[in-house]
Order: sequence, then structure tokens, then C-alpha cells
Amino acid sequence: MAANSTVPSVSESLATWIEGLTATDIPEAARREAENTIIDTIGLTVAALDTDYGQAVRKAFDQRGDCTVFGLAEGFESAAAAVINGTCGHGEDYDNTYEGCPVHSGVVIVPALAAAGEMMKLPARDVAKGIVVGIEIACRLGLVAKKAVHSAGFHPTAILGCMGAAAGVAAAMGQNRAQIRDTLGVAGSMSSGIIEYLADGTWTKRMHPGWAAQAGLRAAQMGAAGFRGPATVFEGTHGLFSAFAPSIQPDFAWLTGALGSRWETANVAFKPYACGTMTQPYVDCAIRLARQGVKPEDVKSIVCEVGEGTVHRLWEPLASKQTPPTAYAAKFSSPYCVAAGFIHGDAGLAQFTDAAVRDPRALALAGKVTYVIDPDNEYPANYTGHIRAELTDGRVVEERQGQMRGGAKERMTRADLLAKARANLRFAGRPDGAAEALENFATGLFDDAAPFSAAALRRPGS
Repeated sequence: MAANSTVPSVSESLATWIEGLTATDIPEAARREAENTIIDTIGLTVAALDTDYGQAVRKAFDQRGDCTVFGLAEGFESAAAAVINGTCGHGEDYDNTYEGCPVHSGVVIVPALAAAGEMMKLPARDVAKGIVVGIEIACRLGLVAKKAVHSAGFHPTAILGCMGAAAGVAAAMGQNRAQIRDTLGVAGSMSSGIIEYLADGTWTKRMHPGWAAQAGLRAAQMGAAGFRGPATVFEGTHGLFSAFAPSIQPDFAWLTGALGSRWETANVAFKPYACGTMTQPYVDCAIRLARQGVKPEDVKSIVCEVGEGTVHRLWEPLASKQTPPTAYAAKFSSPYCVAAGFIHGDAGLAQFTDAAVRDPRALALAGKVTYVIDPDNEYPANYTGHIRAELTDGRVVEERQGQMRGGAKERMTRADLLAKARANLRFAGRPDGAAEALENFATGLFDDAAPFSAAALRRPGS
């Protein structure tokens, strides 16, 4: 119970639910999206291993052990595996997200649970249950936070993902209520991640999920060992939301309400493009505009209607966003992403290389892309897109996208996600059968009582 109260704290309410949850309680829709998350996350991790940042994080955490880094033959120490998998999985900003708050659950939860499962030799089906719990808690925390964590200068995935990872590992371990409460209490002091990477396009956002994954794993180990953490970690005067979302009065009914009957895991979103979440519908609009026969040289100006909460990350300072300094910065530049979609008909991995973002055609078009704030924009409840292009011949053409493709209102199918995984793995030189190997791994977890092992994913498809 919370100190001096007979009313359960928020973490105690969550702990009660987690302790009583069994794998058979998880509905098919939540299970399927968890499987999709595993496929998407591992495919992206393997694709990024040999990037510059992938090699750097592998060098930094080169500790050997029994845990798997997806796509690498050698084994790693548990926390090292979690950091590397999470960093590489999120590195191209192409991983799953969530409408309501752009928290990237997969690249925190899957690495944390995989490392926990191999290190502790947990049953595979318990690891699968933990993945669902972790995603569920991270997304529900996003519903509480909405845009307030971002507004305070922090990365929601880093903050909320750590709590989800801790909850998921606790569930997989079979912790009791007191241990889960302490696990969450400890994890609150491990949550971290500022968004200053926006200033220069450097790499710290990439490491946030990996750091959160290993932090959640460590918090669960501490909670299991009896290390005490505050029961009021969420709602306390100095709790998580006071620290990281001070602009709101949090409504914790979004977190604890209808547990077991409303499954946010079933509502995770998957990205069709390798860039910032809120930019995705604008890329769709740009692609459709180009398909009408409009050419870059025909464009005099493009104005996008946007949600106010997206401006400080994706639109300002506008001159910098129109000429992003690095390929990574371009992923959070709506002007460049619109230009890339218009010129290339896509915004995948190939559109975010150093050469691509220096393309004079893309930069010239990006320089014509500006924005206006739409006070009626639904962000963060819904991600929409709009572009209004004035052409050199005086015509004005517009395109709108009413929702994010890949989100709850326009889902990507398993076939879509396998095609995405196949393309990402091929980009990294992996064999064509690797995507099917990921699917077989993901779909086999929920019914497998044997100890969890990801060793088959060290050389997927081989």
C-alpha cells in the first residue's frame, strides 16, 4: 500500500494486474501485434548492425556472455545485448510507435525481454507474456503523458519505455506484487533521455531505447532481490510525471483503467517510412502529389498544416530543417521528408544516407516547404497530413491524409511487415529467407514452455 494510506498506489494497482496475468488472458489481437513487433524490431536491428553508430555501440559494449545480439554470431553479456539491440533497432527511426504519444515500445521491450529470457533461462511463453505487458504499460503511460514529456524536453521512449521494460521483465520473472512495486519504483530513478539531439542531428536518441532496455532489466533484478523503490513512483510529489511531464495533471485512469479488457498492445503502429512518426502522413501526401504529374521544378511553394505540438521537433528552426546537417537530422526534418517523398516516391533507408540528403534537388525542394499551425489538428490523438502546393503556373493543388498508414485506423498486414523486414534485411546484405525466420521465431514463442533462446537469430535465414 502507499505510505499512510489504505488506497493502493498506481504501481500497486499495476502490480496486482501483472501478478495475476497469464498467457491465456492475452487476446489474439494483442498477441498478433506483439508478434509483429518482434518481427519488425529484429529486422531493423540486424539491418543497422554495420552502420557507423551500430559499430560504435558494439565497440562500447563489447562484453561477452550468453545473450544474443540479433544478427551477430558471438554471445554478449545481458545488459550489453540489450543496449546494442535497442540502439540498432531504433537507429533508423523506422520501428513501431504509438498514436496518442509517439513511444517506441518494441525497441525497448523486445531487447529487454530477450536478454532477461536468455540470462535467467525463463520459459519462452513467459518471455512472450512479458513482451505484451511491457508494450501495454509503455503505451498506456503514453496515453497519460500525451505530448507533455516531449514538451518538457525529454524523449518519451526513454522515460516511459524504461518503465514498460521493467514491468515486462517483472512479469516474465513471475515476480509477486511487492517485487513488482519495487521494480517499478526503482525503474523511475533509471528513466532518462533528453532530446537535445535535435540541435545537431547527433546520435543520442538512437541509444535511448537500448539504455532504457538495460535499465528496465536491471530494475527488475533489483526489485526481485528486495531492493525497495517508492510505491508512489508515478503519482508522487516527486514522481515520474512531476519530473518529466510537469505541465499536466495526469489522469491515471488511462494507465490502470480496464486492464485486461482494453489492450493498447493491439493498437501499436508500424512505420511505412524511416523518419519521424508525425511526418509519415505528409510523406504520403507528397508521394501522391508527385503521382499527379507535378514535378519539383513546377513547385513554387508548399505549405503544410501541422499540429502545434510537432513544431519544435520537426519544423523549427525552419532554416535548419530545410537544410538538415546530417542524414539522421533529416529524419526529423519535415521539409526534407516531404521533398524525399516527392522526388523518390519513398522515404526508406535509401533516402536517409549522407548522399541522399545532400541531393541538390531534394534540398531545393525542401527550401520551399513551410508550415502553418492548424489549431484544430488532432495531434496527438491522431496523426494527419496535409500539403498545399502553389505551382509556377499559378495552380494550387492539395493533398490530405486523414490518418497514419500503419496505425490503428489503417493497419499494415503481416505480409506488409514481412515485406518491410525483407527489404531492410536485404539492405544489410542478409539472405532472402531471413524475414521468414523472424516470423517463425515470433509466432512460436507464446506456446513454447522450453527455456527462451534467441540463438537462432544470430544468423537468421542461414
